[in-house]
Amino acid sequence: MRSVEEQLAAITAHAVMPDPVRIAISESLGMLCAEDVLAEEPLPGFVQSAIDGYAVRAVDIAGEGSLRPDVRGTDLNFREVELPVVGEVAAGSHHPMRLQPKQAVRVQTGAPLPSLADAVVPLNWTDRGGRRVSVLHPVYSGDFVRKIGADVQPGDVAVSVDTVISPSQVGLLAAVGRSKVLVHPKPRLSVISIGNELVDVDRTPGLGQVYDVNSYALAAAGRDAGAEVHRVGIAAGEPRRIREIIEGQLIKSELLVITGAVGGEAGEQIRRVLAELGEVDISRIAMHPGSVQGFGTLGDGKIPTFLLPSNPVSALVVFEVMVRPLIRLALGKRNPRRRAVTARAVGPIESVEKRRGFVRGQLMRDRETGEYMVQPLGGSGGAQAHLLAGMTEANCLIVIPEDVLRVRPGDVVDVLFMARQS
Repeated sequence: MRSVEEQLAAITAHAVMPDPVRIAISESLGMLCAEDVLAEEPLPGFVQSAIDGYAVRAVDIAGEGSLRPDVRGTDLNFREVELPVVGEVAAGSHHPMRLQPKQAVRVQTGAPLPSLADAVVPLNWTDRGGRRVSVLHPVYSGDFVRKIGADVQPGDVAVSVDTVISPSQVGLLAAVGRSKVLVHPKPRLSVISIGNELVDVDRTPGLGQVYDVNSYALAAAGRDAGAEVHRVGIAAGEPRRIREIIEGQLIKSELLVITGAVGGEAGEQIRRVLAELGEVDISRIAMHPGSVQGFGTLGDGKIPTFLLPSNPVSALVVFEVMVRPLIRLALGKRNPRRRAVTARAVGPIESVEKRRGFVRGQLMRDRETGEYMVQPLGGSGGAQAHLLAGMTEANCLIVIPEDVLRVRPGDVVDVLFMARQS
């Protein structure tokens, strides 16, 4: 029986990023940048106002007289200064203005500063006058002014290669005039369900039939992990037809998940089909649930292929433990695994001898102590471990080591927090 670490090592050895593609920056969020994006122009490209107010020459806002508190917290002898307002410049204005000594110009945030102006007086530091304005506080040269290239200089790296693009970086790409960016795209994942007992959710199951739960659940898990997912649905019929379906997906996928038919006569039939396409090893892994599973590569492209159990809970747990890390590595994530924390068990847990248990749980935090607490939702060794309803309530997986058969209330356990990640 292979350990979880051995199986993961075999899987992650096949982690490959898809070839870079150039896409619109509006579609690049969360993707790994595949180039250094250099700024060709300074940002800002012109001297502009950083605030709504009045553009002035700082030398004109000086004097002695009544005592007024400065915004910097120092008391200064500053006499109120009155200046004529000779115009107004809106954001986006294309008409340059020239400021003469002892004058002010009303400006909006982002408006180009009139020539000779070197400071902006905020509105709330004035009486907001129209034709003449009274300045109530001093300003200094450069106050509330955005200088050319203050944010980015020509040749600066706006977004670095191997950076996961965030909303602010999308904004920076737009700010430097880039409409497209080279990225490593999301890996394409195809999900196929196999089983003569399966019917799609838009049909009524007959005697002995069940809905195809897995292709929907696993496709959702793939999207949550960050993959671009194609839910193929049910592959049924003669082995030749199933092979055609699988071959069709190998051409358009970087990852393939096949769920169902990992054991018994149906499993043998699928093994023969897969053997014609590549190598997939179906074996027992020292974990529970989902110990019987398969992994290998198929087709000329050596596409990583997973065989998952037919039970929905087992399939989702195996996907979480084995498939998700490969997707995260393909996305360029340095740490492909879930965030792990320690928590104190609220209830008892039973596990299976010599197998690592992955038990659904609800992770909570004590408001007073800040300590994590976890409530198990199904014993790893019992029939309840395979009930899907409990999985919907879980926000974590409790990890039980292979040498632990029982966890008592109050024991400290490792927990994988299943919060959504970018």
